[in-house]
Amino acid sequence: MNTAVQDIPRIYTALAEWLACLVYITQFPLRIQGWKLAGVCIGMLGVQASFLVATAAVPLMFWMPCMAVAVGLMFVFLYLCANVSAADAWYSCMRAFILAEFAAALEWQLYYYGVVRFQAEGILVNLACLVLVYGVVFGFMYYLEHRHNNTEYRMKVTGRELCSAVVIGITVFFISNLSYAYTNTPFSSRFITDIFNTRTMVDLGGLAILYAYHVQRRELNMRYELDSIHNVLQNQYIQYRQSRESIEVINRKYHDLKHQIAALRAEHDPNKRNEWLDEMEEDIKAYEAQNKTGNAVLDTVLTSKSLYCQKHGIYLTCVADGAQLSFMDVRDICTVFGNALDNAIESALAISDKTKRLIHVTAAAQKGFLLIRFENYFEHPLQFEEGVPVTTKQEKSYHGFGIKSIRYTVQKYNGSVKITAQDHWFDMKILIPIPENKK
Repeated sequence: MNTAVQDIPRIYTALAEWLACLVYITQFPLRIQGWKLAGVCIGMLGVQASFLVATAAVPLMFWMPCMAVAVGLMFVFLYLCANVSAADAWYSCMRAFILAEFAAALEWQLYYYGVVRFQAEGILVNLACLVLVYGVVFGFMYYLEHRHNNTEYRMKVTGRELCSAVVIGITVFFISNLSYAYTNTPFSSRFITDIFNTRTMVDLGGLAILYAYHVQRRELNMRYELDSIHNVLQNQYIQYRQSRESIEVINRKYHDLKHQIAALRAEHDPNKRNEWLDEMEEDIKAYEAQNKTGNAVLDTVLTSKSLYCQKHGIYLTCVADGAQLSFMDVRDICTVFGNALDNAIESALAISDKTKRLIHVTAAAQKGFLLIRFENYFEHPLQFEEGVPVTTKQEKSYHGFGIKSIRYTVQKYNGSVKITAQDHWFDMKILIPIPENKK
């Protein structure tokens, strides 16, 4: 490294990297709390500072490996404190690293400018500049991240996105520090002011690129999720219309039973009579599957699901006051009940013992609220992430929108969704305030 230019004190770099990690840790659910969190934070600051100070005078050939270790320590800090995957931690680590590089470069450039221009040299001036610049940079970045942070639409980082962030981070770091390592290249300079300007501006550009990339991928993910949710809503409505037509056919067939009974009495062949009786029994079972809740839409959805459950050995019970759903749109009723029952049926089908294939649905008014509850027995272990069970399908990117569509629909009515799983019972509770004119 070029010793003609005094580099940023390593303790300042360590502090910048530590503060940058804190900015991104605060944007995620925490893995640890209380004293453990405080202990890890203090400990990682000590480790980061000790390592960078100890490697301040290493030869040039070891400089890049040491910086790679420093980035690795930032990843460990993020992963220990934030409840995120390794890919998410590495992605945030690269953003934190470039943020730290920019803050440290800007602080040191402003301090150097003050020394040269105003002869304002000294430890107090240095510390004042450090507190001011770090406070503004990290405070502003925290504000930006917190302002656009939305846990409902947090996207899991893919391998391609992580590679893009890593490439951008490495490129920015290499170009911004090129003049410190080599002064005899076409892209480096020997002048201190040029070196400082290049490093600060390149780091600022890299920080802006990574932030713009992050905002863009977040918006694309939100758009993809909303499109998927709307597809789910539309599919449930289509199922409702198909089920309504099927139930109308059942009603006509049940009406014809009285004519079949008259013909049965006139039939003297016992074998034919038994065949007709078996057929009539099946027809009656289908009719019995119909639900009369007081809401035609809910009746149709429940009946179609009940018929499916009868066919596959699933015991579905329902106690619902459908009249309380009169304020909800047809599509919204189809979405909530259709998706919830589809998930419960899918879980029940995975149980080999048919006596344990149990689903119970409740819908009633309680103290000015509409309480909708779906309960079903399950055997396979469930993993929850941010209060939502993680899909068990292998291709996770294209599944898991059923519950998201339910939440999306319930939020339209200022309601809430709570999901728990205990003692092999899955329990989804939906609470929606009933409008005053509907109470």
